[in-house]
Amino acid sequence: MRKLMKYLKKSTIPIIMVLLLLVVQAYCDLSIPKYTSDVVNVGIQQGGIDNIAPQRIRVAEMQKLMLFMEDNQKELINKNYQLSDYNGIAIYSLEKADSATTEKLNSAFEYPMLLVYGIEQGFSEKGGKASAMMGDLNASGFTQETFAALSSMPMAQKNEIVNQIKEKSANLKKLDSSIMRQMDIKYVENEYKACGIDTDAMQTAYIWNLGLKMLGVALIIGLCTVLVTLLASRIGAFFARDLRKNLFEKVINFSSADMDHFSTASLITRCTNDVQQVQMMVTMLLRMVFYAPIIGIGALFMAYSSQSSMTWVIGVAVIAILTLVILLLVFTMPKFKRLQKIVDKVNLVTREILTGLPVIRAFTREKKEEQRFDAANTQLKKVNIFVNSSMALMMPTMMFIMNAITVLIVWVGAGFIDTGTMQVGDLMAFIQYSMQIIMSFLILSMISIMLPRALVSANRIAEVLETKNYIKDSIAPLSFPLNTKGIVEFRNVSFRYPNAEENVLEHISFVANPGETTAFIGSTGSGKSTIANLIPRFFDVTDGQILIDGRDIRDVRQKNLREIIGYVPQKAMLFSGTIESNIGYNGNGDKMAIRQAAAIAQAADFIGEMDAGYNSEISQGGTNVSGGQRQRIAIARTIAKKPLIYLFDDCFSALDYKTDAKLRQALAKTTKESTVLVIAQRISTIINAEKIVVLDDGKVAGIGTHQELLKSSEVYREIALSQLSREELGI
Repeated sequence: MRKLMKYLKKSTIPIIMVLLLLVVQAYCDLSIPKYTSDVVNVGIQQGGIDNIAPQRIRVAEMQKLMLFMEDNQKELINKNYQLSDYNGIAIYSLEKADSATTEKLNSAFEYPMLLVYGIEQGFSEKGGKASAMMGDLNASGFTQETFAALSSMPMAQKNEIVNQIKEKSANLKKLDSSIMRQMDIKYVENEYKACGIDTDAMQTAYIWNLGLKMLGVALIIGLCTVLVTLLASRIGAFFARDLRKNLFEKVINFSSADMDHFSTASLITRCTNDVQQVQMMVTMLLRMVFYAPIIGIGALFMAYSSQSSMTWVIGVAVIAILTLVILLLVFTMPKFKRLQKIVDKVNLVTREILTGLPVIRAFTREKKEEQRFDAANTQLKKVNIFVNSSMALMMPTMMFIMNAITVLIVWVGAGFIDTGTMQVGDLMAFIQYSMQIIMSFLILSMISIMLPRALVSANRIAEVLETKNYIKDSIAPLSFPLNTKGIVEFRNVSFRYPNAEENVLEHISFVANPGETTAFIGSTGSGKSTIANLIPRFFDVTDGQILIDGRDIRDVRQKNLREIIGYVPQKAMLFSGTIESNIGYNGNGDKMAIRQAAAIAQAADFIGEMDAGYNSEISQGGTNVSGGQRQRIAIARTIAKKPLIYLFDDCFSALDYKTDAKLRQALAKTTKESTVLVIAQRISTIINAEKIVVLDDGKVAGIGTHQELLKSSEVYREIALSQLSREELGI
């Protein structure tokens, strides 16, 4: 996968935008549990009062609180509170304070406020450490009347009683700050009511304000999700486009030897299914894999910050999930490695059967081929079922872990709530943070199941892209000069197919001159088509040289070499389109030249009989025309190119003798200044050639004209007599 990442360079800016959007989305997602906690803790339980530092407090109550404050705390109070009148009541009002000052005021009020509230209320309710401590204090005789008595006492006696109260309540200072503040909220609420403040309206306003914030955050999350999905999809699509483009350009430049290394079915799979797998993986990486660590680490930090004593529960969940993922990977990874190879096999069998349907029907082997396809298809089915079953098993197991962890958190958190060390909202927030952490691992585990298949596909694609071409241009390639004549010379050429043990051609030497037809004939397997493949460099010679106008073709750019060659393969290949587009395949759109080429190739008659003429549609491979028509259109395509060198690889075999004779006669006028090389099985096709090269088992068995070879070459004479009578041969 790393080898293919270079194709993402063009998308650097969109990827950065995706990461920024994911950070914003994660920040908003992580703020939702905090808002939920505040709604429950502050909005519902605390009546919308989020700080124990009161905005307004009666003077008498402030004096009670200041009895139990340190000097620096009193100084802080006097600095931030101003004496004023509110609804006819003398009060202290809090001036505008920043968050740091507000927190200092909260710390200053938490102990004195709890103490005063406890003495005034008596803490008659049962349960909780603070209630027990205040109960001991009330038992010592300190009640609400104590404050009334303190106001009329001398300073020394007042200080003595205050010190006694502090000593009796020393354990209160050991309580957690959050517990004290929860209990202080009731005091602040009562004080607001005493000042004439509408606490119900305050609570409603707080909940509405927080609800609107949550709604805004939800909208931002939705917008980020849409934008990330859009950008990730575009990045994945552009990545796949570039990958397919480079993959196709690589394959299109493969030589025949390179094509033999990868089967056609495998290359099709790599260009389509494998690219699709990698594209899906890139999209998932941007949408989910990048997001999972951000939200997971953020949620872990928030959970630890809010309730560090319960983070061990998250550890249990993570261990359970990792165990499940590791087990799945151990069992599914080998299957993923096999999956793409089996897809290759299914494609290979399918393509082979569809291509060979006429032969299959002729031999009535439909059932046999159905069984062969069914075997490959069943193998693919079994692997897919195993993989999908593994993923199906993962989801309910993950949900069980999530639900079990939720129950465990509620069970443990209930104990903390009972002792007063945790609020209900904090428990809800912790559950949400835990779910976010578990979901991040769930996302990563799902990707870990998909990743092996994508990695296999990525490696298969990289294998093609990194393949060193068997045929490649030299370091300093040359071009043919403008006055190139097209003299083709084989100089002691020997050739062996890649990985073969024996040569197919040995010590082949001949010269083909312009204005002449050089023909090749021989028994099946003698190497005729191999010679045709060597001239355009579909393969490179093993030994010797192939020269055009004295220049080794390996020193010339492949593009320049093939520009001067007109090649008609043994199997006529047509492309989907029209007859006109096929004949003008070389890029020459001159309609007159196309029609002239068709006339020379004896194709004009049957084209004229078609309803749409030259605009008649040709199906893929030319399956909607006969073999002879395919060959004539292919020959016309080469003629329209007007090359220096014509190379006909047994392309007259589907023509009748009359059409063959007319075509060769018309072709002779067109190619009178060109070099023509003809590979044929029929003597009648090459009988008038200026030079005939007879091949036998990869060696030259004779070179000369028809009459010369009848006298000098036993191999040629046997071939001739097998096709024509002695009278026809004149011997």
